[in-house]
Amino acid sequence: MSGSEIRSAASATYGQVPTDTTEDVRTRGSGVPTQVAVLPVGSFEQHGAYLPLATDTLVACAIAREIAEAFPVHLLPPVTIACSHEHAAWPGTVSISSVTLHAVVRDIAASLRRSGVEALVLVNGHGGNYVLGNVVQESSAAGERMALFPAPEDWETALERAGVSTSLLTDMHAGEIETSILLHAHPEVVRPGYESADFVADDRRHLLTLGMSAYTDSGVIGRPSLGSAEKGKELLASLADSFGAYFSLLTSADSGTEKEDTEADGAAAGDSVRSS
Repeated sequence: MSGSEIRSAASATYGQVPTDTTEDVRTRGSGVPTQVAVLPVGSFEQHGAYLPLATDTLVACAIAREIAEAFPVHLLPPVTIACSHEHAAWPGTVSISSVTLHAVVRDIAASLRRSGVEALVLVNGHGGNYVLGNVVQESSAAGERMALFPAPEDWETALERAGVSTSLLTDMHAGEIETSILLHAHPEVVRPGYESADFVADDRRHLLTLGMSAYTDSGVIGRPSLGSAEKGKELLASLADSFGAYFSLLTSADSGTEKEDTEADGAAAGDSVRSS
């Protein structure tokens, strides 16, 4: 499929919700050996006084839209509430349990497979959604095609390309990265104050036990003052480029070989048991 064909097949969106028809999905799927869906997973949690509660969802959707403009994937509506328990001390934060998020993603993947979409990529916008890694591990071990994106290495490449000076360790929450992406993708939601909100707390070893409020009063850990729309644009472009390796892996003809071999071995073992 050529670049122009990919772009013409890209999912249109209204706000954060794709506006594809079933015919759009059918047409896009006819041009690839394996259909791939992209599910943005965000959160609804505090991001200081200048970024919205939906920041992680907006970031995940911005990444997913960039991917859908470059690759023939099925863009899904986002999961907007996830695992934000470490932010519970701030008003407005809403969470679901990791068990619930696990079940939601598994149900979505199963539903997609029933409709002929064999591969699912989880575009995670919130670092606290640890369970998504377990979902991908379990699904892949079962022979299902699933991936979690972006990996830390993808972010590192994007930071270098965009000229982001804050490390992933320091830029933990509402910092240079998130502020830059929203300044580019949704400047209308960024309120004044990020220019003077920098706060660093690199030693957060008890975060899971004590929560974010033990390390920051403002809810910010990072350097948002360094954010810019130009950096946000380059971050998204780099991540879209990095996604190419994931798309190739999930659509390769031999990515299901291990499952087929395992099933064949299991069938042979079953025959042996039945004949004994």
